[in-house]
Amino acid sequence: MRGGAVLATLVVLAACTTAPFTRRSQLMLVSPEQETKLGAQAYQQVLSKSRVDSRPVVVKPIEDVGRRLAAAANQPNYQWRFTVIDDPKQVNAFCLPGGKVAVYTGILPIAVDTSGLAVVLGHEIGHAVARHGAERMSQTMAAQAGQSVLGALLGGGPGTQAILTAYGLGAQVGVLLPFSRAQESEADHIGLILMARAGYDPHAAIAFWQRMEQHASGGEPPQFLSTHPSHGTREQQLRVWLPEALPYYEATSHAPVESLPAQAATAAR
Repeated sequence: MRGGAVLATLVVLAACTTAPFTRRSQLMLVSPEQETKLGAQAYQQVLSKSRVDSRPVVVKPIEDVGRRLAAAANQPNYQWRFTVIDDPKQVNAFCLPGGKVAVYTGILPIAVDTSGLAVVLGHEIGHAVARHGAERMSQTMAAQAGQSVLGALLGGGPGTQAILTAYGLGAQVGVLLPFSRAQESEADHIGLILMARAGYDPHAAIAFWQRMEQHASGGEPPQFLSTHPSHGTREQQLRVWLPEALPYYEATSHAPVESLPAQAATAAR
């Protein structure tokens, strides 16, 4: 047991990496291949229990904005996929490891246009490229190392269900547990840079989060705001990061700004 604890400690010390753009130090005990496989499984779980929207007027702007952001993210090993889920009550979106993205129609009226959508997708893609899910799994695995779980998790096989549980998948049908506030802020930061690199004005991020805050003030905050920084903190942080993002926007061809089909969230099906 003592040797196992020493080995686990060495594994943890050897598994440090840094997040892209922010260079924050991270603990990573999960390989990109493991993470991508779990992301694909969770994605299928979600879609199998959701009503996928295939209307071109709804899907095309999500795919267009998503592809521009995917190019800016520069993750050649990701197999990007963008799906719209018809659920006007869900003000949410997510990006799973490996580039599996879903947008719920309930968030479209708040996004308003493709710039607002770039804020949403940039934030979610930011979570994926920073590997926040794997980081959370790694933290859970490290905490369990003393119970001899670490080796099983790293070896796959019997540890797969434990990984799914730690990642908030499996029993929760692929719905992610909330990220930490530090990770949410980092996703804001990375998302701002990605949208600027994709040709979207990063100033749109402040306007989007103001609209989201107004929406949340009318009742229970939407899932998209779970564990997020307060509105004042978020806006202050975005203004600090704007000078970093703006040169990317000024150096690239600007993306067209088009209105989103707001009726998609309320259309009778």
